Amino acid sequence: MSGHSKWHSIRHKKGVVDARRGKLFTKLIKEITVATRLGGKDPDSNPRLRTAIAAARAENMPKENIDRAIKKGTDELGGSTYEEVTYEGYGPGGVAVLVEVFTDNKNRAVADVRHLFERHGGSLGEAGCVSWMFAQKGLIVFRMDQVDEERLFEVALDAGAEDIKEGEKEFEVITELSSFEQVKTGVDNAGLSYTLAEITMIPKTTVNLDGKNAQQMLTLMELLEDNDDVNHVYANFDIPDEVMEAIS
Repeated sequence: MSGHSKWHSIRHKKGVVDARRGKLFTKLIKEITVATRLGGKDPDSNPRLRTAIAAARAENMPKENIDRAIKKGTDELGGSTYEEVTYEGYGPGGVAVLVEVFTDNKNRAVADVRHLFERHGGSLGEAGCVSWMFAQKGLIVFRMDQVDEERLFEVALDAGAEDIKEGEKEFEVITELSSFEQVKTGVDNAGLSYTLAEITMIPKTTVNLDGKNAQQMLTLMELLEDNDDVNHVYANFDIPDEVMEAIS
C-alpha cells in the first residue's frame, strides 16, 4: 500500500484540527466554488461538485456555507475568482509530488510552493515532469479491523471496483473515475464503514523512504497542505506503517 493513502488517512484524522484553524472549510469552499464554475451548479450533472458537496457534508459544513460557495461559483455573489493550477516537483529521495492549487494570485502561490520544496529537500519542476506517474482514480479506504474482508470484496467488486489492494492495516478499493459514485453507493448500501472516500491521484509506482527522507517528506506534505492556496497534494512515497506513525 502506498504512503500516499497512509498520508491521506492521517490527514483525514487531523480534520478536526484543520477545521478549528478554519483551513479545512476554506479549502472545501474553494473546491465547491471551482467545481461549480467549471461544471455548473447542478450536482446531478456535475460529478466533481457532487463529490465536493459530499466531502463538505462529511465534515459537518453548514448547508448555508455550501449554498454560498455554489453561488460564488456562478458569480451570483461576486468576490475573488480562483484559478486552478497544478505544480509538479520532486520531494526528498526523488519522490514525485503533485500540488493542486486554487488561488487568486498565481505569483504568490508559485513562490510559496517553490520555497517549501527548496526548504525541505525538494525542488519544483516543469509542467509534466511527474504527472505521467499518476492516474486519476476513485479511492475508498477501509480499516481491516472494521470490515469483513470477504464481504468487502464481494460488495466492491459487484459494484464495479477496478481493484482491491491489501496493506498492513487497511484495504484500498480502487475505482475508475466513472464508477466511483456507483461503488461508493454500493458499499454505503451494504453498511460497510470506511475511513476515506475521494477522487484522487494514484501513483503508478512508489519510492521507498525511511529515516531523514521520510521525516522531511511528511513535513513537506504537511506544510504544503497547510498553505491557504493549496487544495490537494499527491505524492508517490512509501513509508512503513510503524515509521509513519512514529514521525507523523
